[in-house]
Amino acid sequence: MRSVEIAPTFEAWQAVARDLLRAAVPPADVTWREAWPGFGTSGSVPPSPPGSGFRVPARFIELARQAARHPDPGRWPLLYAILWRITREGRDVLDDASDPEVRRFLALAQAAPGRGTAPRARDERQPELGAAAEPADRNEPAASAATSAAAFVPRGADLDGLRAAAARCTGCELYRHATQTVFGGGAADARVVLVGEQPGDQEDRQGAPFVGPAGEVLDRALAEVGLARERLYVTNVVKHFKFEPRGKRRIHQTPRAPEINACRPWIEAELALIKPEVLVCLGATAARALISSDFRILKERGRFVSGRWAPKTLATLHPSAVLRGEDDADQARLYAMLVEDLRLVASAIR
Repeated sequence: MRSVEIAPTFEAWQAVARDLLRAAVPPADVTWREAWPGFGTSGSVPPSPPGSGFRVPARFIELARQAARHPDPGRWPLLYAILWRITREGRDVLDDASDPEVRRFLALAQAAPGRGTAPRARDERQPELGAAAEPADRNEPAASAATSAAAFVPRGADLDGLRAAAARCTGCELYRHATQTVFGGGAADARVVLVGEQPGDQEDRQGAPFVGPAGEVLDRALAEVGLARERLYVTNVVKHFKFEPRGKRRIHQTPRAPEINACRPWIEAELALIKPEVLVCLGATAARALISSDFRILKERGRFVSGRWAPKTLATLHPSAVLRGEDDADQARLYAMLVEDLRLVASAIR
């Protein structure tokens, strides 16, 4: 394990990172600490000889300079992790906006104080690590900045740590009107994770998922198929309640794609920690976020697929869809579909 101390500047990180790369020290073997100028550095990293720089995309240099200005103490290991991947996996690493590390890196750069013009989306020139990035083509449009919760997700945290951090999340505009963040709840070692769309009115008031009318439907269906809710983990893709006020009522509004993408780091962090055997997407929003962007809930529900977050992933109706049935017969039909799919889940873990 290498322990290094650097002044909290991009240039100080840059010099050490170059030497670590030359010594082929992987990110997991480096501990980063900040030290103000005059206190020196520690660690046995041999200095690089002249001309030993590494070619990296100019876009990375620009973004890394911005991220280095963010006060998050985790920025240094994150920058090095991204750099390590670029030199080994290729310069296209930054193009994968769904990658948790890349998303967090971009969010830090965006949220950094004093951030200037957004960098270009792509840059074919590759300066050496240590060289200043060449200016972007004036005729090329800047990449659009998107809000994200990535900067608020603490690395290495357990579920309690994630929950505490999520309570302070301002990664999208939904936090401004919601009562509170509604994080997931349940068993940390759950074999089954249920993911809905977003909290509703009662969930927003109580701070827990699926405790309102839809939660009552879900609890009844789980009991019918023999799934104990206390052994499951239940959460939502979006953690804040999106609504439209109508008098004293708050009417649910479906979150838009930018809001879902902004909140995605939280659900991905939850799933990465729990590693469920079965992932159940409740409703189209969750299915499109975690299975496929063009998922059709009524046509493709009730089928297990192998997904990124669980070896068995299935989508079914959201319990609120049962409540929206046109009449008693329609509600009974929709409820039967929900129970049928959850019965498959129960059978899969027996």
